[in-house]
Amino acid sequence: MFRTALRNVLAHKGRLLMTTLAVLLGTAFVAGTLVFSDTLGEALRTQNSRSYTDIAVTVSDHEAVDRGYDHGGRATTGPTLTEQTRAKVAALPGAAEARGVVSGFAGIADKKGALIGDGFSTTGTNYVPGADGTDPRYPLVEGRGPRNATEVALDTRTAAKGGFKVGDTVRVAVNGPVMELRLTGTLHTNDPRVTAGGSLAAFDTDTAQRLYLSPGRFAELDVKAAPGADDAALLAAVRQAVPRADSIEARTGRELAAEQDRMIKQSTKFLSTFLLGFAGIALFVGVFIIANTFTMLVAQRTKELALLRAVGATRRQITRSVLAEALLVGLTASVAGLLAGIGIAVGLKALLNGPMDANLPDGPLIVAPSTVVAAIAVGVLVTVLAAWLPARRASRIAPVAAMSAVEQPATQKSLVLRNTVGLLFSLAGAGALAAGVGGKEVKLVGLGAAALLIGVFVLTPLLSRPLIALFAPLLRALYGTPGKLAGENAVRNPRRTAATASALTIGVTLITSLTVIGASVNQAVDRAAATELKADYTVAMRNGSMLSSDVAAQIARTPGVRAMSTERSVPVTTGQGEDDSEWLTAVDAATIDQLAVVKVREGSADALRQGKLLVSSSVADHGGHRLGDTLAVTYPDGAKGSLTVGGVLEAGTAPAPLLAPEAVVGPHALPGSGLNKVLVKGADGATEELKQALRDATGGNPLIAVKGEKEVKAENREILTGILNMMYGLLGMSVVIAVLGVVNTMAMSVFERRREIGMLRAIGLDRLGIRRMVRLESLLIALFGGLVGVGLGVLVAWAGVRTMADSLKGITTVVPPLQTAGFLLAAAVIGLLAALWPAHRAARMDVLDAIKSE
Repeated sequence: MFRTALRNVLAHKGRLLMTTLAVLLGTAFVAGTLVFSDTLGEALRTQNSRSYTDIAVTVSDHEAVDRGYDHGGRATTGPTLTEQTRAKVAALPGAAEARGVVSGFAGIADKKGALIGDGFSTTGTNYVPGADGTDPRYPLVEGRGPRNATEVALDTRTAAKGGFKVGDTVRVAVNGPVMELRLTGTLHTNDPRVTAGGSLAAFDTDTAQRLYLSPGRFAELDVKAAPGADDAALLAAVRQAVPRADSIEARTGRELAAEQDRMIKQSTKFLSTFLLGFAGIALFVGVFIIANTFTMLVAQRTKELALLRAVGATRRQITRSVLAEALLVGLTASVAGLLAGIGIAVGLKALLNGPMDANLPDGPLIVAPSTVVAAIAVGVLVTVLAAWLPARRASRIAPVAAMSAVEQPATQKSLVLRNTVGLLFSLAGAGALAAGVGGKEVKLVGLGAAALLIGVFVLTPLLSRPLIALFAPLLRALYGTPGKLAGENAVRNPRRTAATASALTIGVTLITSLTVIGASVNQAVDRAAATELKADYTVAMRNGSMLSSDVAAQIARTPGVRAMSTERSVPVTTGQGEDDSEWLTAVDAATIDQLAVVKVREGSADALRQGKLLVSSSVADHGGHRLGDTLAVTYPDGAKGSLTVGGVLEAGTAPAPLLAPEAVVGPHALPGSGLNKVLVKGADGATEELKQALRDATGGNPLIAVKGEKEVKAENREILTGILNMMYGLLGMSVVIAVLGVVNTMAMSVFERRREIGMLRAIGLDRLGIRRMVRLESLLIALFGGLVGVGLGVLVAWAGVRTMADSLKGITTVVPPLQTAGFLLAAAVIGLLAALWPAHRAARMDVLDAIKSE
């Protein structure tokens, strides 16, 4: 029977081509994902280990690190790392040297004033020269390191991007006005934030401390061990030498490297899991093609299989024979898919390092044994499992069928069973979907959507007749006999039509649901920006860090500003427990009503002018706060106070859990603390003159963004559009596999109907009519899949949008008509293109040979 299976595979290799391609593509997706994530993870771990090569012990002041990067003005609750501490650690037995580190954000402007980098990985640090005037952590490529507050050094990539040369003036900014500094040198760094596309500005230590912390203070001490010193003994000595404080922690370099390795592993695992999810979708689509192919092969070999039964083959042998064919196809396709996946991983890395300028670290290609086993096992298992039902169906062919070449129709019992199962799944899915929407339970909505999709897939044979019947009269009217024949052929075998269309339905469902959810979120965010914000412009840091308080004073003096309000968010404690902390946002009580819409459920927004507190409805309901209640708070500077609840904000409209006047919160702001944003209203509205004036007032800082309503909407749309485009790209593989399925079905259907096509030619249907009949049949199948997919996608998206109603006020389901129609049009084009080759084959058949075929 194995020899029979091998002979059948070789005899039908042309008809198995599309199945092989489907498995190959799915397996390549899996293999490419695993190889790329393993390669990237190993390269990152190697780079990480190099970063800690010369570090035996690291002492970190977490409060200083946080303050350096967000300028939030966190309180210094205890001792800090000072120059005296650094000198003390450097003098310890076993310590060769101790390097003090200061770091934070630093924006570099190119010669046109635009920011180099993305804002979140624009890094600033201190340059620590040794006895020879160089810093071994940042090897110089050209020039020298900075020596005073008027100088800076840049990494080579940033200097090249900005077109800077040693001696040029570089505009650098942190969270306030721009500093014009002289470029003294370019340097090399393996900092992952920089190599991933960011930038590095190196200042002298005194300047870095002034910009990020305070004079004489460090965020970190990196201790290098003397030759022969024991790291554990040095760690114990360092812990005795540094101040004891909750925010100060000493660890060995090996511990930090191991922790970074774990983080890298988690990140690459998340990336791998995310991509494998889409690979799973592609393989799931492939299941329909595999099952359809083997179903059609079994039907075409009815006489052959019946003869095998007649000469003594058992049902088990027939089943094993078909499964052996599937095994051979799956193994061949999986090995080819593994090789293709390795190529995909290499190409993806080249793409990211080339046109996309991701600058991933170099490293060898990692093809782990587990990847080889997983890729081949997945491909083989998917193929064999998909072929199991057709194999079981083949084993039930009676020996008497050897006298007939006609395909045995499905029994009424099997159809009733299938429709019952599909109906039960659909009802359960619809019920779970409704319950999830009512209870805002995302997981329940997901389970309901999955069950509903399965139910609809099972019911597609039942749905195919009425839905295809919608288009059949139009085709008959437009194309006459070919159109009529195409409609009849499309519903002749509902199971086959359903299996072919379902592969396309999956992709269309997911793409439609993503599009509808994206359009709904965009509309809700746009509406919020238009109705809840009265300000003409918002001034804030591009990277989400805190804005210098000096910026507010500069904006207040800007000509054309009618009203402005700062927003400052600070953490406050409202009770004794760990959960009794909230973010308190301070605004200008006198002007906030001109800049934002403050909607209250109870009380009045004017309570802010009276020095009272506004609380969000969620905080009020959770804490049982009512109008007139007094809320005890502890401010960031440790001072205690009490605030009276003057209003409860409407659900979904609160800009913060707690809202209070700046006049109340401001006195408790820590020295050097910053602002979240500044809201600005112009005397003449939003004008380009006012926008430029605000830029000038902020010193032209490339890290500071001045955004109007259009920019806010565009930024929100850009983020969501980027996510959607990535998802569309990943789903593209499943659509390609679905197209292969349509091609496969039509090609095998043409072969199966050779005699019928020959008879049609013999009674007068010309080649054009044959081509048109096949193309229209493919069109109907594709439209059926697209129509079901769009319907399911809209339904799933509606349920998903309803679960967001509490978190995104005013969100409603938006179905973009042009895009939805575009999906149906794309399905139609896919159907027509997929039928080109099968239609050409059908039209080129020799009439006499076709009539004589069995």
